[in-house]
Amino acid sequence: MRRFGAWPAWAFMALFFAVPLAALLPEAFGEGGSAFGRLFDNPLFFGALRNTLGLGLAAGAISALVGTCIAIELARQPEGRRQWMMTLLGLPLAFSGLVIAYGFILAFGRAGFVTQLLAGLGADPAVIGSWIYSVSGLGFAYAYYLIPRVALSLYPVFANLDLRPAQAARTLGASKARAFWDTVVPEVLPSVLSNACMVAAIAMGTYGTALALVGTQLNILPLMLLAQVGDGGSDFAVAAALSLVLMVVCVVVMGVGDVFTRRRERGAVGAGH
Repeated sequence: MRRFGAWPAWAFMALFFAVPLAALLPEAFGEGGSAFGRLFDNPLFFGALRNTLGLGLAAGAISALVGTCIAIELARQPEGRRQWMMTLLGLPLAFSGLVIAYGFILAFGRAGFVTQLLAGLGADPAVIGSWIYSVSGLGFAYAYYLIPRVALSLYPVFANLDLRPAQAARTLGASKARAFWDTVVPEVLPSVLSNACMVAAIAMGTYGTALALVGTQLNILPLMLLAQVGDGGSDFAVAAALSLVLMVVCVVVMGVGDVFTRRRERGAVGAGH
């Protein structure tokens, strides 16, 4: 295992990351990298980049906040109740993007039951029904299956959290809020931020739910890329350049999360010594 255990992982990375990347690079950088010039000259590009970043931040923030609260609640539950709660949490991860998009249209679309309920209370159904097709509405839809990812990832953090430092702070006269802020928050915050970055990168790179929910009405990088490689697209060099840009954006976001994780690990090692 020490000698050959990592080879399947390296083979997987080579087949599904290195080989496609090697195919994209000559296409994107051919002709002196003119594809990037055509991409950046596209009047839709920077708007798509801004919307993609906003989508990732919205989905990551909502998912991290709600997922953290659920993870805390999971850690407080007895074993039997925790098992069925984790089973229910896993259900959204099994649904396809098409099913999720259709469900949100039925609930929050122009004729959705939530929209009609709020319209009965005096709200404007046209305004409410169009919200789900915006960047923030799409981020809300993404949070449906990103929240379980965060909650299930953070549950071990809270289940194994050492509460003795907080109890010691309380014994020394700190208030409950101060003890929580000084002892618990520094311990869990890197994991929360790391998970927020992870799901933000997922939201920036995925397109299935967005395509089913908003079609081509929303200008984001994944749908812009899909348009370049779809039936109407013909500039494959620009598509390759856009793929690299999207990859760099997602890698940077996940790299930020990795920084938080490494800081937590270094802190844990330092505390151990």
